[in-house]
Amino acid sequence: MAALALGTLLAGCGGSGPVQPLANNPAFELTVLHINDHHSHLQPRTATAQLDDGSGRRVPVTMEVGGFARVVGALEALSAAAGPHVLRLHAGDALTGTLYFERAGAPGEADAALMETACFDAFTLGNHEFDKGDAVLKGFLDRLAAGRCPVPVLSANVQFGAASALHESRAPGRVRPSVVVRRGGQSIGIVGLTVAYKTQVSSAPDPGTRFEDEATAAQREIDRLTARGIDKIILLSHVGHEAELRLAARLRGVDVIVGGDSHTLLGPPAMAQAGLGTPTADYPVRTRNADGQPVCVVQAAEFSQVLGELRVAFNARGNVLSCSGTAHVLVGEAMRVDGREPAPALAQQLAASRAATGFLRVTEPSAAALAALAPFEARVATFARTPVAVVPWELCARRVPGGPGSVDWGRSSAACNAEGHVDRYGGDIQQLVAQAYLDVARLRYGGADVALQHGGGVRTPLLGTVTAGQVIGVLPFGNTLWRLTVSGAELKGMLEDGIEAVWGPGGSTGPYPYAAGLRFEVDASRPRGERISGLQVHDPASDSWDALNATRMYRLFVPQYTARGGDRNLTLAGVPPERRLDIGVLDADLLLDWMAQQPRDTATGLPLLARLPDSRYSTQRFTDR
Repeated sequence: MAALALGTLLAGCGGSGPVQPLANNPAFELTVLHINDHHSHLQPRTATAQLDDGSGRRVPVTMEVGGFARVVGALEALSAAAGPHVLRLHAGDALTGTLYFERAGAPGEADAALMETACFDAFTLGNHEFDKGDAVLKGFLDRLAAGRCPVPVLSANVQFGAASALHESRAPGRVRPSVVVRRGGQSIGIVGLTVAYKTQVSSAPDPGTRFEDEATAAQREIDRLTARGIDKIILLSHVGHEAELRLAARLRGVDVIVGGDSHTLLGPPAMAQAGLGTPTADYPVRTRNADGQPVCVVQAAEFSQVLGELRVAFNARGNVLSCSGTAHVLVGEAMRVDGREPAPALAQQLAASRAATGFLRVTEPSAAALAALAPFEARVATFARTPVAVVPWELCARRVPGGPGSVDWGRSSAACNAEGHVDRYGGDIQQLVAQAYLDVARLRYGGADVALQHGGGVRTPLLGTVTAGQVIGVLPFGNTLWRLTVSGAELKGMLEDGIEAVWGPGGSTGPYPYAAGLRFEVDASRPRGERISGLQVHDPASDSWDALNATRMYRLFVPQYTARGGDRNLTLAGVPPERRLDIGVLDADLLLDWMAQQPRDTATGLPLLARLPDSRYSTQRFTDR
């Protein structure tokens, strides 16, 4: 997993204090603890924070961040502090994104075991819950229903097909449009919602399963609840932050929207330096519904790293009087500076600096959650030792074609580097990874025309009998895949961005582009914007190469890091949200699936991997500067 780079974290977390005193006493105060989009990220990552050492000097400090056991620990601690009026909510996309999803047991088995320790009051279906079809989803939901804390599963706009394993005739009540919970003698309605278009086109619901317009379904269920006299309504929505703000304005009777899908980070501006992205707005967002009444909208980023704590005050009519809260970034107590524990005096100063941020929350993992995770950790470790392929001739790793400055001598053998093939075309393993993305995307996930992988994202060559752990070492950063719809001109801009990031000011070898379904010539001696020429796109139907059409729209399969503008890819960073789909499949998992489909070696019975034909390498001609 890529280390998270946490920058200087400043004090003054706006909106993190208690609910403000009110002119008239509130009838009811409620605390909502929530996560979304944990995507099978069950283990913590490593974070590096630049913290004040007490003298004004910034010191790089490493610590753990996130992990589902830490989420459960935070839920327990914050629930105890908040008192009896607490809800625990999950806004969808529990599944897909790490090896824990389907390499540690049945798909979703590990996630269900950990979610059971969290005792959620409700969970709404996200689009990735449908990645393996309705029958696999039912298995996951059955596990959620079977533990000591059965989790109500919600979606007001899903309509399961007649043949679906989740049709009401086969799984009565397994998925409900809403649930009503009681806190302090008050009834609170929670309505679930699943993003419609994205789930239908980029996931794998059964053919007869459909998704109704989100606003229509939500309003119908809100009206049904309010007709029963329930005047406090929470929309547990997996639709995306911007869409949820639009929903708030369209819906009558909604008070709170706890969201997911867009992985949106909300919080103070200082969080921009926390390595989790730039906050879209403060936490919470305050807006108004179609009745003109206040609505509080929240979301909690992604990957078991952030837990939202929203405090809402309602008046006697069930309208929101105020809301405030904090998006807590969950970190471990232990800190290391330059790989060592800091001296006691320095450790005390760093701990004070960390606490002053207001959003870095030191949290002990839940012992029960760690115990639930342990057997799945063992299964993943066993899987990592499993042979998955055989490679008779080395698949060389090379970030950039050309001269000595481009050679990654420490990874490929000297013979591989001396052979000359990587000088002409670049890395064999880099090109193979891009081709795997494209091949799988053409069979699933709505199709693709082109795939992209930057050279530095592929870390090691392969040779001999290959284990699953070695494949993870090839793609160790835990990227999931996105599908972008881009013009031919944007494809060229994407490639030019990659070349500029290599040969421009402060350049490095990592951003060099490897594409599948797209080939081109590179002249590094040319000025910026003129280094790529001869672009051709592969037509799989005719197995021919056609000139890139600058105005045509193409489907691009790409790791999320690059899709979000990593390695200075400004062109892809500028692609608007309506042309982006978060496919969510883990890069290493996709590569493993692709390997399993390759022809078998007669001696070992394992999939046999070999270099692609030269005509499939994206760099067809290379001129070094």
